[in-house]
Amino acid sequence: MTDIKEKIARKVAGFFKPGDVVNLGIGIPTMVGNYIEDGVWLHTENGLVGYGPAPEPGAESEYLTGAGAQFLTAYPGAAAFDSATSFAIVRGGHLTATVLGALEVDEKGNLANWSRPGVIVGMGGAMDLVNGAKDVIIAMEHTARGGKHKILESCSLPLTGVGVVTKIVTELCVIQVTGEGLVLQELSEGVTLDEVLEKTGARLIVSETLR
Repeated sequence: MTDIKEKIARKVAGFFKPGDVVNLGIGIPTMVGNYIEDGVWLHTENGLVGYGPAPEPGAESEYLTGAGAQFLTAYPGAAAFDSATSFAIVRGGHLTATVLGALEVDEKGNLANWSRPGVIVGMGGAMDLVNGAKDVIIAMEHTARGGKHKILESCSLPLTGVGVVTKIVTELCVIQVTGEGLVLQELSEGVTLDEVLEKTGARLIVSETLR
């Protein structure tokens, strides 16, 4: 399971370049920070920009934690501030991207990631992030427990944002969300097109340049 999550995190990390300002959500998105390129500025809602990968065991600092309470490291030039300033960065459109997990995503780019029957995962800053970031990248396992579809024609759970998702990255593939629908751009090594189609509960448009 960890290998699958690391595979997704590594793939997402490769999308960013020096100078980008990126917010990472909890779960798999948190792991992206372990593989990010130098010069990418990572942002967390509780008030830090310029953090790096998780510290070595024993080197943790109670003053360097993320929104999910995970321990962080800080690069030279990192800045700490209050949450009001942090959300001014988010709402002001200064984030290149946010990387979030999901319970469901649909072909219209709608996202549900905070509540399911009987369980409230917690909204956190996601509602602000999906409306403030220029790109919203979903990093998640392709299906839920028991093979239940997470990529659907229409979300059934309460929405975090409407039409906000730009890209979906799973252990199986990379999907771009467009005005025409979900475009399958890339298959992971060893994964077949039929497998992705079977495990996806929405129509996929196969890119002419599918990698």
